Amino acid sequence: MKEKFYITTPIYYPSGKFHIGTAYTEIFADTTKRYKKLRGYDAYLLTGLDEHGQKIETVASNNGKTPQEHVDEMAKATIELWKKMDIQYDDFIRTTEPRHEKIVQEIFDKLLKQGDIYMGEYEGWYCLPCETYFTETQLVDGKCPDCGREVTRMKEESYFFNMKKYQKKLEEFYEKNPDFIEPESRKTELFNNFIKPGIEDLCVSRTSFDWGIKVKGNPKHVIYVWLDALTNYITALGYLSEDDSKLKKYWPADLQIIGKDIIRFHGIYWPIFLMALGLPISKKIYAHGFISIKNGKMSKSKGNVIYPEQMIDRYGLDATKYYLLREFPYDRDMTITPENFVNRYNGDLANDLGNLLNRTIGMINKYFNGELDKANGMRTEFDESLKELALQKVKETEENLDNLHYSDALEKIWEIVSASNKYIDDTKPWILFKSENNQDKQKLVSVMAHLVENLRIVAIMLQPFMNETANKIFSQLNIDKKDWNSAYEFNIDEGIIRVAKDVEPLFTRLEVDKEIEYLENLIKGAQGKKD
Repeated sequence: MKEKFYITTPIYYPSGKFHIGTAYTEIFADTTKRYKKLRGYDAYLLTGLDEHGQKIETVASNNGKTPQEHVDEMAKATIELWKKMDIQYDDFIRTTEPRHEKIVQEIFDKLLKQGDIYMGEYEGWYCLPCETYFTETQLVDGKCPDCGREVTRMKEESYFFNMKKYQKKLEEFYEKNPDFIEPESRKTELFNNFIKPGIEDLCVSRTSFDWGIKVKGNPKHVIYVWLDALTNYITALGYLSEDDSKLKKYWPADLQIIGKDIIRFHGIYWPIFLMALGLPISKKIYAHGFISIKNGKMSKSKGNVIYPEQMIDRYGLDATKYYLLREFPYDRDMTITPENFVNRYNGDLANDLGNLLNRTIGMINKYFNGELDKANGMRTEFDESLKELALQKVKETEENLDNLHYSDALEKIWEIVSASNKYIDDTKPWILFKSENNQDKQKLVSVMAHLVENLRIVAIMLQPFMNETANKIFSQLNIDKKDWNSAYEFNIDEGIIRVAKDVEPLFTRLEVDKEIEYLENLIKGAQGKKD
């Protein structure tokens, strides 16, 4: 039986179009699933939409729609976007679905009956965009500490979750599971700002609006959106339903991927909810940073938000994914600049990888009429070091993928690409071809075999990141040995290589000035409308 690996992304709040930062979370999750499947895991990916709350009600009303009409339209658009991005999710959950709403009511009732939830009255500060309550001391300059917007003074009858009851248990959990949250800086910030000062009881219902899941025994109360939303990770698996086979199979989650702005909810509320329900806590939460643009943070109000469709339509899915995954550091924020994108595209994709494939196939067609018998090869003085480097980089790529350092993993793959291009310069196959010496002819066979084998290994490791590109390499080299373990097998001694006659470039070089100008206008909002 395959070992399971359950991956989740946040269920997204569908108040408007999703920008490139949201796309990154899904790309990261999809890359993880593809890698785990290549390694033989039963990988399962959950995503979806968090469709309740006052903000949705307000957005829908402003657009002359009912909340349900609004979220239905957003769900359709989101599914289309994930399809465009080739996100290989296994389940897409919406919090307006009966399978979720019914169980959330039962969860609330269970917590109420066991004394974790009690009735009280809330008076304090509320941030509408974040759907979050704050104490006076948590505000920053009188505004929301998360988004910086204005907060509103609220007073209403509310249910509360007794968070203080679980403070010590939560601290003990973190002591026993130091790697629960990555990177380390996120955990440190969470402890210093929210856990050590003391966890406050959490208001878990509202009466001032209607769009949400009602408390079963007191329907004037709407269940707090974060108690509703976080539990999707288990309701999607059938928790408290007639069929909980998926819950038994996949829970606890192996990796929950989120943005750093919601680390408090996933690092405090979610473990405590699970403790109260008597369920195992997720194994790991990875909270990535933010994406900024040249000269500042993206902002819908400024109209300078980049949407994934704009990048994919112009540059292709794989180029967009490569840039985001290569440039986004594991533990820091990322800044998008037009110059950097164009340099990555032209340098890494068109020149380094694309040119390596074109040159290799071109030489095999020219020197061997497209068919190479590897048994006729003789080693050159550069062969062994190239092979050792390739196998070492496979190991390092694997280690970085296991540790969620995806940018570093791609860097290791490109070290093979760079070494292969240098190998061409060192071995000078065009001189070997012209030589009358039979040994030089045999060395030429070995050179081509080494290049093909390196490209095969590169393509194998690119599958989680750039599946379409990897398949093009496999197709043009006529390779069917694609499984991950075979990246450790360096076979240049036997077999026939038959390459494609007509080669289509993987990536066509961009006109630098033209594309920088396009991206500058995109960032300024000239190419995209405000949302």
